Amino acid sequence: MDDIDRRIVRLLQDNARMSYAELARQVGLTSPSVQERVSKLERNDVITGYRAQVNPEAVGLGITALVGLVTTAGSEYADVADAVQDIDEVESCYFMAGQESYLLMVRVGAMAELEHLVTRLSRLPGVGGTRTTVALSTKWESRPQTRGLSHD
Repeated sequence: MDDIDRRIVRLLQDNARMSYAELARQVGLTSPSVQERVSKLERNDVITGYRAQVNPEAVGLGITALVGLVTTAGSEYADVADAVQDIDEVESCYFMAGQESYLLMVRVGAMAELEHLVTRLSRLPGVGGTRTTVALSTKWESRPQTRGLSHD
């Protein structure tokens, strides 16, 4: 990745709907050159996808919680991860070092739904316990990664 690729990635992080023409104007290349670079960044898994960011509260998911999963001795980590992947309320899943094997970010619409979800998670094969922390508010999330994208 060169400096132009880094600038393209930063621009797309700010606005993934930016046209190739506008990207080209901002990095000083032709549209076809930018399109070729973006395609290469996608093929090399630098850019892994595009998505619309949705306000969770606007779609009825006003409660965000972090749920730690403690696995049982002898459980297969991959089996737990596979089971968690099938649960719609789980937005992110991190494999952790420490007492908890996984940390999940979950979103639900009501505390009763969170209680039900935590109960479901605790009953998954290989899960020996959970620890839940409820976020009071979200100050920011999904901040674009800029480290490694600039030479400051």
